[in-house]
Amino acid sequence: MKALYGQQNSPGEEMTFVFQERENLPATRDHEVKVQVRACALSWVDTKLLSEIKLKKELVPVGREISGVVLEVGSKVTFFQPDDEVVGILPLDSEESGVCEVILVHEHYLVHKPEKVCWAEAAGTVRDGLRAYTALHYLSQVSPGCSVLVLDGASPFGTIAIQLAQHRGAKVISTAHSLEDKQYLERLRPAGARVMDVSHGKIDVAESCLEETGGLGVDIVLDAGVRLYSSEDEPASKSQLLPHKHDIITLLGVGGHWITTEKDLQLDPPDSHSLFLKGATVSFLNDEIWNLSNVQQGKYLDILWGSYIMEKLSSSIFRPQLDEPIPLYEAKVSMEIVQKNQARKRQVIQF
Repeated sequence: MKALYGQQNSPGEEMTFVFQERENLPATRDHEVKVQVRACALSWVDTKLLSEIKLKKELVPVGREISGVVLEVGSKVTFFQPDDEVVGILPLDSEESGVCEVILVHEHYLVHKPEKVCWAEAAGTVRDGLRAYTALHYLSQVSPGCSVLVLDGASPFGTIAIQLAQHRGAKVISTAHSLEDKQYLERLRPAGARVMDVSHGKIDVAESCLEETGGLGVDIVLDAGVRLYSSEDEPASKSQLLPHKHDIITLLGVGGHWITTEKDLQLDPPDSHSLFLKGATVSFLNDEIWNLSNVQQGKYLDILWGSYIMEKLSSSIFRPQLDEPIPLYEAKVSMEIVQKNQARKRQVIQF
């Protein structure tokens, strides 16, 4: 039985991916569930975060969003029985690679998969759904009538965020990084999001958002990263399609919420003063926080199933942005593409 792992020989070096033969699984412990994996979504491996929380190792398990069938349960497992269909996100410190036919998972990281949701959709939606819910409900409390700007709306995360915001009655504005992205967003249902194609560099995002909101500014901004410096000082890896931090501050309305994925965001005193005058907030979107803080485990599981993600997916409230399912033998190549941030759709391995 093979499993996929990432390997980084020295800091700053690109991660390479290798299949390793696995020995037979150990016996199922009290609270563990043995799962036959049917699909596994691929996500970027944050090696810096792993190093910061002392989880860096020679071989990093790859593929954490899984869906599958329960084969066996431990003696103290109460939530699942053999043959149950499940979906979940493996924790950061998991020794298991989701890109493997059979794995062991603690029961508290899994929820039941709705029957009408296919394996690939379940695995490919669970992380982006969690991120969108965290941003829109825990960090900003989206409500009917408010305005939401979703940057890079055609990304897997942006697609779900747009649909969830519209479901809650928000007025959505989004940016597209290409004509193809713009056409995709305009075909989303329910229709109604205002889409700005920023690929040709002729659109001023701040000016357009202020015009769209009658000069009041946007209530909630979900960014996909921001530029912190001038074009010539910005690292080559930073997309010039991203707005500058000053643009975000300018277009943010009074009492607005800026939800950022920019982990190294630097705000100068004039930036802070502008945010102070608006009574605005800046929140950092770290979807790993649910697994890093076990005190929130019950709330986390409720988000995955009871109150939101799987239930909304089952009801077709939103549809994910997935690529065609990928066979196991292409997993290594696909993961290399994901790690270089070159995949525009969510990549899912199907067994």
